[in-house]
Amino acid sequence: MSNVRVRFAPSPTGYFHIGGARTALFNWLYAKHTGGTFVLRIEDSDTERNKKESLESLLTNLRWMGLDWDEGPEVGGPYGPYFQSERNDIYKKYLKQLQDEGLAYEKEGAIWLKVSGETQTIDDIIHGPVRRLEEKDFVIYRSNGTPVFHFVNVIDDIDMKITHVIRGEDHLSNTSKHMELYHAFGVPAPKFAHIPLILKTDGPGKMSKRDRGSLVEEYRDKFFLPEGLINYLSLLGWSPKNDQELMSLEEIIAAFDLPGINKTHARFDEKKLNYINAEHLKHLSKEAFFEKGIQVLKATGHEDYTHNVPLLKEVFAIVQEKLRSFEELPNFIGYFFDDNYNFDEKALQKVLKHEPQVRLAEIRTLLASMEEFSCETIEAELKQLAERNGVQPGDYIHTLRFAVSGRSVGPSLYHMLVVMGKDNVLKRIQRCLDAKLF
Repeated sequence: MSNVRVRFAPSPTGYFHIGGARTALFNWLYAKHTGGTFVLRIEDSDTERNKKESLESLLTNLRWMGLDWDEGPEVGGPYGPYFQSERNDIYKKYLKQLQDEGLAYEKEGAIWLKVSGETQTIDDIIHGPVRRLEEKDFVIYRSNGTPVFHFVNVIDDIDMKITHVIRGEDHLSNTSKHMELYHAFGVPAPKFAHIPLILKTDGPGKMSKRDRGSLVEEYRDKFFLPEGLINYLSLLGWSPKNDQELMSLEEIIAAFDLPGINKTHARFDEKKLNYINAEHLKHLSKEAFFEKGIQVLKATGHEDYTHNVPLLKEVFAIVQEKLRSFEELPNFIGYFFDDNYNFDEKALQKVLKHEPQVRLAEIRTLLASMEEFSCETIEAELKQLAERNGVQPGDYIHTLRFAVSGRSVGPSLYHMLVVMGKDNVLKRIQRCLDAKLF
């Protein structure tokens, strides 16, 4: 274990925002990279805005992402309590120290900190030295007896022995106040790393909780892979030295370091996130894909698909490389488990130009005569059939896919036919012909 101690200190006032998730991730990655400690601290001193369901959402989504904390709620640790609402006695003790030393005074019912009048230099790991002057004294305790954010934030970091403060760049303007407090308490400040903001996909400005794709909950509900989301978030403002994009969690931890974080703001790109998630899905082991697929089918009310496990394993094996997200899974494989599948109107329009009635009759005769029903045999025989009849193989491929699935897209046709089995394929061709769609 190193002496590095970092913290994520959210306020439970709403859903877990993607910006907060990125801040938590960068702290967690730095702790893992250095062998340090990741502390989760809940800044719930604003009792009017704090919500129990927001806290539950926060903890649930952190766990879903795999961002386990070494100290904090439900885990404990030597520097608790880890809820600000339970730390009032600690704040009073530190306040008394300032008052005893003549560094804090009361005015109009509030308590103010006497500033030093000196320019504060913030040695930021990302931005370099930042110099700011706090010209006016500022409130550290309100007239209603509650401490302000700056005061409790600094005390918690001192009391919990935080060595590195990794947080959003929007906090950089606060940091001179925090430096004044460290100076007043006579303790060295931690190292600061103010990370770039996440900008909206389109248009100017910081991504807000109202923007599409801004809540972690959305990705959990859409069955994203946590490792896909983590991979993408790690690249929002940071990049490894080799510019690699697709990385395992182990690779990210090994490469992650604070000097690699950019100064420029990062723009949220939903398409890139979807691509990275799809790539992680393709690289899952067969066992992991099967386990996750079962969970998705059960969660979406398609448990009946899971009853025939041998068939399901065969289906999963041929759809994994084509699937873009687990959210698509139930609809993507439904026709394998339902002989009364619908015929898609757009797919129908695409096959009408191939003389589908004629093509299906020809291919039904061909498939019925086959003794060996394998991918290689079907492909070879189908190409020969196309050559004999002076048409393109695609005329048969597109028409056949439509007949047996009702779709125009899906996994490899030849593998799909083998998984369905010869008898089932012939029945489906006949069903399509009987439907008189052409």
